[in-house]
Amino acid sequence: MNKRQLLQSFLAASALSFGLAPAHAQTPIKFQLDWRFEGPAALFLHPAAKGYFKSAGLDVSIDAGNGSGGTVTRVASGAYDMGFADLAALMEFHANNPDSPNKPVAVMMVYNNTPASVMALKKSGIAKPADLAGKKLGAPVFDAGRRAFPIFAKANNIGAVNWTAMDPTLRETMLVRGDIDAITGFTFTSLLNLEARGAKASDIVVLQYPDYGVKLYGNVIIASPRLIKENPAAIKAFLSAFAKGAKEVMANPAAAIESVKKRDGIIDSALETRRLKLAIDTVINSPDARADGFGVVDPGRLSLMASQVSDAFATKTRVDPNAVWTAALLPPAAELNILKK
Repeated sequence: MNKRQLLQSFLAASALSFGLAPAHAQTPIKFQLDWRFEGPAALFLHPAAKGYFKSAGLDVSIDAGNGSGGTVTRVASGAYDMGFADLAALMEFHANNPDSPNKPVAVMMVYNNTPASVMALKKSGIAKPADLAGKKLGAPVFDAGRRAFPIFAKANNIGAVNWTAMDPTLRETMLVRGDIDAITGFTFTSLLNLEARGAKASDIVVLQYPDYGVKLYGNVIIASPRLIKENPAAIKAFLSAFAKGAKEVMANPAAAIESVKKRDGIIDSALETRRLKLAIDTVINSPDARADGFGVVDPGRLSLMASQVSDAFATKTRVDPNAVWTAALLPPAAELNILKK
């Protein structure tokens, strides 16, 4: 033993000799978001700042992400224990990696509806899905709305479109500049980004996927199979603390944004409060969410989505809805009763 280990052993023995109980160890949880520290990140940063995870016996570290696909991959690799990611991205990973022993599993539904939408400026002449036929659409290749566009197109009988890829930071700029006719993206992200680039809200056409027959689920909390097997109690504790914090976030979004500001001091608090409120209204406290209940899924809808993703993403194998989701670790129903009527 080195000197430091000897000292630690001596102190521990001394504490016991004086009848002092050792402090309870906190279970470390490395958690990755799907995106940057923006408004919706408050759902996780608020309960962390309030100490809810710590009170549940967890030492949770939260990192920003760069897309749901990356989050799923990093949880699968063991670099992170849990994460926040689009369910379609999780399904794709499962179906394309059937032999992987480390496929993450969704343990709580957060975005009951996909935030994906098609956005255009009125001057483009696009007013409904059918108007997209033959148009030039733009989005990063990994964008959830772009990946799921075949489902949207099939539901609305849209003819062929032409795609342009770009970095996420250029998507809204290219639309405002007229380089493309429409974009796909999360409504609460791209809508506000378009306004920030000079577009008036009254001049923006938003075709939200859920409004046009596409009932895909959105983001879920995922966990590594190792953590599910070795420490399911830690996941249950995390979800309970998260639900408690999420209820407060929905009750007072402006106050919750302060937790995001602490992690990224240069954010525009007013803008991110708007973004958070949009997310709450469109995908978290949506009519579908209130009908299903927070945190859970409808088995029939989950199965349909698994089939749609298998077809649209041309996966190597078919998505097994029972493999990507478990409700076994959810908090009691009373703790999930957090949506406003």
